[in-house]
Amino acid sequence: MALVIEGEERIAAPIQKVWEALNDPAVLKATIPGCQSLERKSPTEMAATVVVKIGPIKATFNGEVTLKNLNPPNSYTIQGEGKGGIAGFAKGGADVTLTSDGPDATILRYAAKADVGGKIAQLGSRLIESTSKKLAGQFFSTFGEKVGAA
Repeated sequence: MALVIEGEERIAAPIQKVWEALNDPAVLKATIPGCQSLERKSPTEMAATVVVKIGPIKATFNGEVTLKNLNPPNSYTIQGEGKGGIAGFAKGGADVTLTSDGPDATILRYAAKADVGGKIAQLGSRLIESTSKKLAGQFFSTFGEKVGAA
């Protein structure tokens, strides 16, 4: 089951600061909902453990995150895949674009695609889509607050 999530967030920080935060595992770990661990394996690869609750199912996903199409400090593609045991799997990616909005603000736009399978996919597309949009919105608003406040 595939879904698409798009949105944007205005962050009260210069574009370079936002770019650095998007590449900082500590910032990402603190802003990804349910993230238990996020460790850099190389400049473009990270290992992650994330706990997600969708309806009645709560699952721990262990997976890999890869950064591609890097165009600092303007854009990149982030791709990930996680396995949640009997709950199923989730994989997807997001194209993230940064645009200056004056010297002290940045517009972050994202277009994410996700695919889920296993027990989670059986919950129904509306529940998965609403939960995915909520989690994406939480991540980007928390990221914006943290980076803008720092």
